[in-house]
Amino acid sequence: MATAPDISNRIIEAVMAQKLAPGSRLGEQQLALLFDCSRTIVREALTRLAVRGIVTVSSRRGWYVIEPSQEEAREAFEARRVIEMGLIRCTTDVSKAAIKQLKGHLTREKAAIKGDDVGLRSFLLGDFHVCLAECLGNSLLADTLRDFTARTTLIAMLYQSSHDAAQSCEEHVLIVQALEKGDLAKAEKLMQAHIGSVQAALKLQAGAGDPLAQLRSALSPLDAQGNKPASSSPSRVRKTGRASAKPSDDSSTYLGALL
Repeated sequence: MATAPDISNRIIEAVMAQKLAPGSRLGEQQLALLFDCSRTIVREALTRLAVRGIVTVSSRRGWYVIEPSQEEAREAFEARRVIEMGLIRCTTDVSKAAIKQLKGHLTREKAAIKGDDVGLRSFLLGDFHVCLAECLGNSLLADTLRDFTARTTLIAMLYQSSHDAAQSCEEHVLIVQALEKGDLAKAEKLMQAHIGSVQAALKLQAGAGDPLAQLRSALSPLDAQGNKPASSSPSRVRKTGRASAKPSDDSSTYLGALL
């Protein structure tokens, strides 16, 4: 029988592998069946994840994976900068064993990029940062980074990141090379650039602070030429208005992928 930590860890892994999309519902009964445990254990696991900022609950939707706002996305990347750059800055020496472990991780990253398992590739690219914290001797920050990496993975999915996996892996390689040479200042700068490039690849809209931005744009006056929108039929407008870019409420596909 699965324990609450087992379930929460599996959900984190599924998020980092992009198998659970933002907004995916996490039904207690479905999870209890998948993990062969009681709903009480499932609820404990989901509560743990809620505290960690990975899932949330509402009376209408039940439990579901978070859908970070644009402001939360910026805060998450800023937090990662502070943690990861500070971690490197506070390091005085990187052991040969640590470098060997990091290189082993990079070997798996490169193999995953050449393969066709997108989930494994996504997980390993995110897990590099967790591995780095562990190799630098801070297990507490490793746990923190695991949660932040999961959040930024959701952010990348939600805001359609165009960051290339091969580029991300190459940036990891350069960071490890700098650490191996003992050039911690360079490693810190490379980490800052890496996190910045990942954030820059997100399709964040300008004016994110205006909650009516999308509606304001849609209802703006026609131009001086009197041109009409391509689709002005009332029925078609109503149909478009019902469309949603959010994942389907049917979470069975995502929950099945957890196993």
